[in-house]
Amino acid sequence: MVRIPTMNRSGEKSDMRIVYEEQFRMQLTAILAFIARDNPYAARAVRDGLKSRLENVIEYPESCRKSLYFDDDTIRDLVFMGYTTIYRITPDEIRVLDVFKWQNR
Repeated sequence: MVRIPTMNRSGEKSDMRIVYEEQFRMQLTAILAFIARDNPYAARAVRDGLKSRLENVIEYPESCRKSLYFDDDTIRDLVFMGYTTIYRITPDEIRVLDVFKWQNR
């Protein structure tokens, strides 16, 4: 879990946090292991880039498209390097639910 102080819509400081669900952790581990077999540096680049993009989501939670996979305005798709990361927006956290290669869905 990552806590980053942010400003809410009314301009007040709030503590939005990122919560990584077990499904996301397992999928990301498998994806990174697959990439690392051929290129460990590429696996690190994917990991670090995705982490950076998710940390940016805290400031602008609705910046990513509404999910193509769920009929719920609070669930978003972050697309990064061919992978889709699904997350849910709640008042005080971003819950990262899953990650997958879009061709595999």
